[in-house]
Amino acid sequence: MISIDEYLTTVSKNFETLREMAADIEAAASICVQSLRSGGKVIFCGNGGSAADSQHLAAELMGRFLVDRAPLPALALTVDTSALTAIGNDYGYDLVFARQLRGIGREGDVLIGLSTSGTSANVVRAFEVGSEIGIRCIALTGSAESPLSKMAALAVRVPSNQTNHIQEMHIAIGHIICGIVEIELCSDKP
Repeated sequence: MISIDEYLTTVSKNFETLREMAADIEAAASICVQSLRSGGKVIFCGNGGSAADSQHLAAELMGRFLVDRAPLPALALTVDTSALTAIGNDYGYDLVFARQLRGIGREGDVLIGLSTSGTSANVVRAFEVGSEIGIRCIALTGSAESPLSKMAALAVRVPSNQTNHIQEMHIAIGHIICGIVEIELCSDKP
């Protein structure tokens, strides 16, 4: 049986350690702000729970997070089941994100890849295509150095190697990024 107290103690310690990554999180938000200001978009991808988080974060930007504002161009490469299954069937699952990105990505866009292991082949392939096109790639991974963290223009490696705890921190980081983006792009600053 899971101990609620132990679980919450672990979560609390993880989030305290996550504070040490504030500069990287702020840098990720800044990359997104720069892209959106110059007419780019923020694109997300990931597998499993990270796919759900990708969709969630894209919706926060396209819809709204904390501020009622105009939509910000964002999408998740995980939502088009026809594209995912056709590309997976015809070209292989490793290319389901890369092929979509090659079709819709443009220089100046941002790709945020979520992978708890940092080894998801389809996210790695998307980063390869993104780098080729001129898309800034941001990786959200676990604590271990990985192919994805090495390829990224910026990697936020959260302080855990346990999938559920990594995902808890990824969604928090995504929410922080969305909040910073809204403040920067939608405030009444001159």
